[in-house]
Amino acid sequence: MTEQGRATDVNEAARRFAETLAESYRLVYEQAAESGERQQRRAQEFSELVARNLKEQTEASRSTAQQLSEQAHRQQQAGQEFAGESVEAYAEFLDDAFSRYQIATERAAGTAAGVVGAATGAIADATAEGASYREDGRLPYSWLRRDERGGDLGTPGRPFRGGAAASARLRGAQQEARHAP
Repeated sequence: MTEQGRATDVNEAARRFAETLAESYRLVYEQAAESGERQQRRAQEFSELVARNLKEQTEASRSTAQQLSEQAHRQQQAGQEFAGESVEAYAEFLDDAFSRYQIATERAAGTAAGVVGAATGAIADATAEGASYREDGRLPYSWLRRDERGGDLGTPGRPFRGGAAASARLRGAQQEARHAP
């Protein structure tokens, strides 16, 4: 019996060892399966989190792009309004300047026409009244012909205020001395 008892003991130990080994494989397999499921859940959660973040960023980017587009449109409209107002103001400035120039030109033309008309009238009056010479051959109005006045004109070459008569030679000498090196 001893050998048979030993064989039974060895068989019993082998059976327990096999059961323990099978139990440990089962535990390892269950833990591996649970770990795989946890990893799969975490991967799914991570994937959903990344997708959610990307979606939020995309929406924020679209919103920002829309706001920038609207702001650019407003700036473009403001620039167009400013340009239009600037062109209007410049056109008004030019119109005002040219209208003042036109008014001044018309006034000058009117004044010139008035002066020409007055001069023409004075000449016509003078020729009508002065067409007849006096008996001595002189015109009745001395201001029309200076050469006939005689005593009214100063003697040429004599300076005002009674100084000595200046000759061309003296004036030339003074100028040469002034320009001499």
